[in-house]
Amino acid sequence: MKTALLFGATGFIGAHLLGDLLNSPDYSRVIAVARKPLAVSHPKLTVLIGDLASLPALKPQLVADEIFIALGTTRKHTPDAGEYYKIDHDYPLLAAETAKANGARSVFLVTAVGANAGSGMFYVRTKGEVERDILALDFDHTHIFRPSMILGERDEDRPRERLIIAIWRVLNPLLVGSANRYRGLTGNEIAHAIAKAARHQTERVRIYHWQEMVALLRT
Repeated sequence: MKTALLFGATGFIGAHLLGDLLNSPDYSRVIAVARKPLAVSHPKLTVLIGDLASLPALKPQLVADEIFIALGTTRKHTPDAGEYYKIDHDYPLLAAETAKANGARSVFLVTAVGANAGSGMFYVRTKGEVERDILALDFDHTHIFRPSMILGERDEDRPRERLIIAIWRVLNPLLVGSANRYRGLTGNEIAHAIAKAARHQTERVRIYHWQEMVALLRT
């Protein structure tokens, strides 16, 4: 059985993904790197307390077959562009570099629809640059998930976000053809798609938008 290494276990997608990995018979051990202890206990789970600054010191313990990266922040929580870039680009890249150096063969990365390293928009450019740089590490298998609106109830009270999600649920059926990549999925659905992708790895590089993630959920 395999060992999974997860970054972002306290996030909206990562928390669901942690449960999927722990419940999967494919993994004998799941290592989660988090800034604080998790409210989860499981015989398979090892929690390491760390962040971007402390990651080099954790390197000897970050040995896994597969690395799952669901890190990210928002401009509301991290208004400083430099700090935002560290969380959305530098941290995922260092995590992937460390895991690859320790023998990981597969990486699963959550970015966003429209990710483009050549974009003039800071958000999508950052997502595109982290994709580009992790692809350059040349894992045996690289899986990139580009969700659009992430639906579902958060623990945190976000009135404006709740309104946007409600509007998106109405728009979802209208996004057809090439626009279907902008359809929303719940954090739980995205996590399930990632976990299912880990069970069917054939291509060296695979990028998943809404349609591909839905196809995984139906398998």
